[in-house]
Amino acid sequence: MTISDWLIDVALLLVVFRQLREERLTLRTVLLPLALITWAGTAYLHDIPTAGNDLVLIGAFAGTGVALGLAGGSMTRVRYADGHIRVKATWGAVALWAVSMGFRLGFAVWSSHPSGGASVARFSADHDITGGQAWVAALVLMAFGEVVFRLGVIVVRGLRTRAPHQPAPASALARTGAAKGAS
Repeated sequence: MTISDWLIDVALLLVVFRQLREERLTLRTVLLPLALITWAGTAYLHDIPTAGNDLVLIGAFAGTGVALGLAGGSMTRVRYADGHIRVKATWGAVALWAVSMGFRLGFAVWSSHPSGGASVARFSADHDITGGQAWVAALVLMAFGEVVFRLGVIVVRGLRTRAPHQPAPASALARTGAAKGAS
């Protein structure tokens, strides 16, 4: 693993640890993690292999990432206060994020050592996984699924939380008044 690999993993961990203290949900809150995974995608995801059982492996990891993202987003506190959507990660959300990031990081470190690499190669041969790029795609898409779905859940929950506090558009108020007058 390169120094940039370590930095991107630490940055993604810090994104959620930072949310242990409540903060406003802003465009930056959403774009920073997306920028980090976009960088990871361009650095590592050169293709998505489809031979053998590669897609099964990739789908299983990506699906796990989506499930982790949905759970992490659901465990994050979202509220509307002082005219802003505010988010705060719970310890459960942070733990989930740290375990999943730790798994990906640990797997990358382990598989780069001779015994881990041999184990991955043996597992790959036994399960018709065609090569290292399938594992890379699986791990990267797992991270994508987790980040995108976690953010999606948080944003949707934030918009739903804010909706009752926002005045209805004038056209909707006019239609409501017209409907009452017609009855």
